[in-house]
Amino acid sequence: MRKVIATAGLLWVALAASAQDITGDWTGLLKAGAIQVHIVFHITRQDTGYNALMDSPDQGVNGIPVASARLVDGRLTLEVAQPKIEYSGEWRDSLITGTFRQAGLSFPLEMRRGMPAAPVRPQTPVRPYPYVEEEVRIENKGAGVVLAGTLTLPPGKGRFPAVVLITGSGPQDRDESLMGHKPFLVIADALTRRGIAVLRYDDRGTARSTGDFRKATTADFATDVEAAVAYLKTRKEVNARRIGLIGHSEGGIIAPLVASRNGDIRCIVLLAGPGLRGEEILLSQQQLIGQASGGWGKPAQEMVDVNRGAMDIIVRDSLRLEHADTIKQQLAAYFEQRSVQVPALKSGGPEVVRAAIGQLTSPWMEYFLAYDPAPALERVRCPVLAMAGSKDLQVPPEENLVAIGRALEKGGNTHFEVKEFPDLNHLFQECTTGLPGEYAKIEQTFAPAALEFMVNWVVKQCK
Repeated sequence: MRKVIATAGLLWVALAASAQDITGDWTGLLKAGAIQVHIVFHITRQDTGYNALMDSPDQGVNGIPVASARLVDGRLTLEVAQPKIEYSGEWRDSLITGTFRQAGLSFPLEMRRGMPAAPVRPQTPVRPYPYVEEEVRIENKGAGVVLAGTLTLPPGKGRFPAVVLITGSGPQDRDESLMGHKPFLVIADALTRRGIAVLRYDDRGTARSTGDFRKATTADFATDVEAAVAYLKTRKEVNARRIGLIGHSEGGIIAPLVASRNGDIRCIVLLAGPGLRGEEILLSQQQLIGQASGGWGKPAQEMVDVNRGAMDIIVRDSLRLEHADTIKQQLAAYFEQRSVQVPALKSGGPEVVRAAIGQLTSPWMEYFLAYDPAPALERVRCPVLAMAGSKDLQVPPEENLVAIGRALEKGGNTHFEVKEFPDLNHLFQECTTGLPGEYAKIEQTFAPAALEFMVNWVVKQCK
């Protein structure tokens, strides 16, 4: 009798285990150096096997197709084709213990059932708003691109001053959504409540806008801004002679570029805008983030030196876009030579080298590395406000604010102000270290003092 009962018990356990289902939502916190982001996999079962989608909600990226999803003997393997990502782990009940791989780098990642908790963002405006909100479409006919955007208009009738918001690098939506924050929504709300119409839009090839983001450069994005300005001039509610630009990060390069060739721009605001060439920005960014993370040493400095050499190859070729294959060959030979001298580069293997070459030879990167903001800044004649946070590790404030001021002075512009705010990071949040890993943890989206200063300045210039 005991033997029969024991056998039945074992059979019940086996049946219970087989009845468990891996389908559903799985969330993990990926810790990659100074960066921490949530990764979410949505797993479903079809007649032919498993399907999955991947989200990176902190980065505002959702619905990335998973090309292959396999579950064999309790081991789950998920492969994303673009960008190339693999996750593999052992599944047991409500936990998957595994490894996340991208660009030759590997990070431990535990996934648990459920969605990440909604972040607390007290500054995010909540409808209904005390102003008009309108969905709009902006045509950049020269590029064959249609930009989807939002125009907010103050209440009442009249010809309102207006500004266009210009996002930073990477594919961004109209709110510049990042790690649960929506800084452009916060800015647009604050300005519209003060009588300024605001136009913000999804980057080309992003969210609801058409076009191919991957093939575009900073110069291409400038034509999108020009199309946005032209659109505002068609609106009867907007004063066409009082249109300003507010650009964050890379947007702080684009705003002067547009203003330098358009005398109708009333004013521009540069939020953490670069004043130095792109190569200098990225190298200082890598070093500052490494040092603030506490892991700085000989290997990290060696990688900065390796990157400097690779970027120099890109920058010194004046015909780089026409000779992409030649540059790739030069970079491959360079990395092979340096891998003998730099253990960290060698340990990454050929996949890291291929990923680095692909990133360095993208149209955007090639343009950005060589672009010097100074000539455009020298041609800007309208009032300029350049703002930065003292703990910005992505666009170091001191040298970039100095470079911006120097270029404006050289061009004869006497209507500008540069201002550094203490203890603010690249997103203008009050912070401790300035590391990107803090962005999601901070509830504040935009420091109120900095936001009020900017809004007051814009109102003064545009009204």
